Amino acid sequence: MQLTQSSVGRKIIMAVTGIVLVSFVCVHLLGNSSIFVGADAINAYAQKLHSLGPFVWVFRLVMLAAFAIHIVFGIQLTLENKAATPESNMQVKRLKTGFGAETMIVSGGVIFFFVVYHLLHFTVRVTNPEIYVPLGDQGMVNVYFMMVNGFKGALPVIAYVAGLIFLFLHVGHGIQSLFQTLGLSNDKSLPVMGMFSQLVGFVLLVGYVSIPLLIVAGLIKI
Repeated sequence: MQLTQSSVGRKIIMAVTGIVLVSFVCVHLLGNSSIFVGADAINAYAQKLHSLGPFVWVFRLVMLAAFAIHIVFGIQLTLENKAATPESNMQVKRLKTGFGAETMIVSGGVIFFFVVYHLLHFTVRVTNPEIYVPLGDQGMVNVYFMMVNGFKGALPVIAYVAGLIFLFLHVGHGIQSLFQTLGLSNDKSLPVMGMFSQLVGFVLLVGYVSIPLLIVAGLIKI
């Protein structure tokens, strides 16, 4: 399939926004992992972010823009690829690509709804308002209490595990794809990039899923 100039441009922007989003997910995991050290560590991390004031909101807006652009261009490219791929070649295409590649639009959609739920759960404070307890007099909440009590119910745990499995599928192919798009891989290095992509996705999956699962197991508790 011959790509148009606009398609190439969208692919490059998809790759760049993908790098931004994956970088954020990795950094976010490092911050959340401070819960393994204890309540003081995770609350100190949250206090540091809170002290940045307006910069946090600027960062959030940048991430929101990157997320929106990634979604819109992803849908456009999927529709273009579907329109340009003859039905007779669909089976051949499936044989040449993995499950992660074939389900990118699906995993991306699930991740979108998972992010919305995550924001409602821990940021906008809509789904479980009872988990928020003030910490000090500076508008802070007890993040340790919030996280531990936020995963007391079955629904949040199931939602997070499911969302993170799809994140693994998406990242597991996405990183390899962005290397290709930016011309940073060739036929020899592609398998290595594929393994690296899968490794990053797996580390993110294990790192994030371990938090709710350890809370459910009672190993992280108040």
